[in-house]
Amino acid sequence: MSRPRILVINPNSNRLVTQGLEEALKPLDFEGGPELVCETLAEGPYGIESQADVDGVTMPLRRLVESDNSSAAFIIACYSDPGLHVCREGTNRPVFGIAECGVLTALARAETFGVIAIAQRSIRRHLRYLRQMGLMDRLTAERPLNMSVAETASGEGTLAKMIEVGRALKDEDGAGAIVMGCAGMARHRRPLEDALGIPVIDPTQAAVAMALGVVQFSRH
Repeated sequence: MSRPRILVINPNSNRLVTQGLEEALKPLDFEGGPELVCETLAEGPYGIESQADVDGVTMPLRRLVESDNSSAAFIIACYSDPGLHVCREGTNRPVFGIAECGVLTALARAETFGVIAIAQRSIRRHLRYLRQMGLMDRLTAERPLNMSVAETASGEGTLAKMIEVGRALKDEDGAGAIVMGCAGMARHRRPLEDALGIPVIDPTQAAVAMALGVVQFSRH
């Protein structure tokens, strides 16, 4: 029997981000479990950093999901969860957004959480989403790195900046857990958690962990 496939879609066109996702997900790609496949959305911008970027990838994501008859589940690997609901309309298989999954995982690990955003202009978009989810009372703060998606994926000094912002969220804002607010930050989760001493959630790992459970239980 062939392994079921979980498709992890990077909605931006930066292959370095996709490679970072592949590396971060290796511990979840276990023998006998679902196959994890990471794919880059060729039509996407180099980084999703504005509402226009979010809106621009919605229908390309829908078309990709709708045309895929092989995957057992889909992950939209962008912290704005672009196209999440429209993709869910296009398939009867589960579609997971990493922001939703990352925040829900943080709530299971701590009473309060903080978010590290890539840039100040991302925060308003993220807060709007959290209000829709009804979770503002559990958020302590969201602070920006003021970097691009590409810089978080490959730039020098990214981890040091994340530690600085994470310590402010922990010590000044009282966050009990940290959610990394960009898929491009994936490779920094473990060293950031080691430096801060509180749970650090990579939202793509969180989403794939949920998808694994759903897919595995559907087989048994």
